[in-house]
Amino acid sequence: QVQVGESGGGLVQAGEPLRLSCAVSGRTSSNYAMGWFRQAPGKEREFVAGISWSGEKTYYEDFAKGRFTISRDNGENTVYLQMNTLKPEDTAVYYCAAGETGVASWIMTTMGEYDYWGQGTQVTVSS
Repeated sequence: QVQVGESGGGLVQAGEPLRLSCAVSGRTSSNYAMGWFRQAPGKEREFVAGISWSGEKTYYEDFAKGRFTISRDNGENTVYLQMNTLKPEDTAVYYCAAGETGVASWIMTTMGEYDYWGQGTQVTVSS
């Protein structure tokens, strides 16, 4: 079994940074593409950023480009989401997800591609 757990959420003021972490444990011998999604109150869950298993490729939703950076440390089985210049509209529960893949450079951008999900961490940005 695989467990995915997020941490690092909290309350920040607009313009401040925040870094989320996501630890993958369990059957970590498999190769996982990783992604971050978010869900604001009353809205559907949306893709934020994804990173390939090898870490060489990343992809961002438009609102995240230039402000957010996804990275990973495969030795620590951890993925990060560095969020800069946060805005009130970034307020949401942020979810980390892992998807098994045999392709080192593959990035997953849709929810259905991912196999394992964390419980989410709340990010609140005050104006």
